[in-house]
Amino acid sequence: MTGWAWAALGMYAVWLVAAFGVRALVQRRRTGDTGFRGLSGSPGSAAWWAGVLFVVALLGAVAAPVATLVGLPVLAEGAPAVYGIGAAITVLGIIGTLVAQKAMGASWRVGVDADERTALVMSGPFAHVRNPIFTAMVTTGLGLALMVPNVLASAALVALIVAVELQVRVVEEPYLRRTHGETYLSYGSRSGRFLPGIGYISSETEGPSSR
Repeated sequence: MTGWAWAALGMYAVWLVAAFGVRALVQRRRTGDTGFRGLSGSPGSAAWWAGVLFVVALLGAVAAPVATLVGLPVLAEGAPAVYGIGAAITVLGIIGTLVAQKAMGASWRVGVDADERTALVMSGPFAHVRNPIFTAMVTTGLGLALMVPNVLASAALVALIVAVELQVRVVEEPYLRRTHGETYLSYGSRSGRFLPGIGYISSETEGPSSR
């Protein structure tokens, strides 16, 4: 089991460096800005909790394999097939994150500045899904949780899912509707929220709904 824990740590480190460190350097070189915007909302608000839970999820993804290395039992003992499937899902999530970030180009941000206006990306993976980066992040988190399936990994995955849901529904979708108006509503009526065909924006209500 320790081998899988080390593998999970290594893959997570690669994902962090590539998805945040390298991406921020590329963004700064192209635009003069790293793209980091930080937490949104006042302390205690749903938007604020989204940011806090992201941090909890990121730290938990490190704590889970470390805990396994120091003896915390896993929930699926002696299940190399589960760990291997987790590794494959993690690789898929890492690749998906980088592909979606590249497609986002200069519009890539971590967090939202309500006064900022960036181009609305509707091509590549964004043609089918409005939040492919978040989808890829959750995929990565699921894979890591399967590689070291202990209680900390499960908690980190739950924190990540809740953080993504809050960030998208409470922060990003309202911001994009305000910023891009009918263009975003039209785009949302034909692209899913996290998966193709699921979570369209209804043109009748001009708000998010699942169909």
